[in-house]
Amino acid sequence: MDELELLKKHWQKDGAQYPHVSANAIYKMILKRSSSIVKWVLIISLLEFGLWTGLALFFKGSKSTQNFDKLDSDFLLIPLSVLGYVILAYFFYLFYRNYRRISVTDNAKILMENILRTRRTVKNYVLFNLLFMVASFAAVLYIEFDQDQALIRRAQVAAANGEVFMFYGKIILMVAGVIAVFAGVLLFFYWLIYGLLLRKLNRNYKELKKLEMLS
Repeated sequence: MDELELLKKHWQKDGAQYPHVSANAIYKMILKRSSSIVKWVLIISLLEFGLWTGLALFFKGSKSTQNFDKLDSDFLLIPLSVLGYVILAYFFYLFYRNYRRISVTDNAKILMENILRTRRTVKNYVLFNLLFMVASFAAVLYIEFDQDQALIRRAQVAAANGEVFMFYGKIILMVAGVIAVFAGVLLFFYWLIYGLLLRKLNRNYKELKKLEMLS
């Protein structure tokens, strides 16, 4: 049983004798725990960014990457990358701001609002990463069909044989399958890491709500 649970039992048992001191002690424990959770949200998001950047650099020298680098992709990928970095930087700022807000909160109602704000920020962050992944796949696919001569010839042969719909259908299914796998892995990772932190924050929110009702 952690310190917060002990304080809660003491408050419920002796609430009539020590209502303000015990309730305040419980609030401070919830505040400390919430601040720690939001700090870990910020740290993990930065570590995640470092992980994806490291993987991108690791696969930079692969044969498929080298072949793609020969294509004229800067006109699309550079603006997309810049936009992605700007939005990610904004989310990191929001995580830091949420951490600072929660750390200095001295009111249970405001702390509850900050917890809800943090949960929304994390959910929007996860949604952005999923959408950005889909947009990146779409951009790469567009460049391949626009400039990859081998792929263009295959499309022309399929069209000449009356199999153009089957050709594009197979590619769409294959890409959709790859996106589904990547999205599944990403969602599992987010559910495992961020989901655990959000569930802890939600428990803190419920405890604060009880304190508000009993105060």
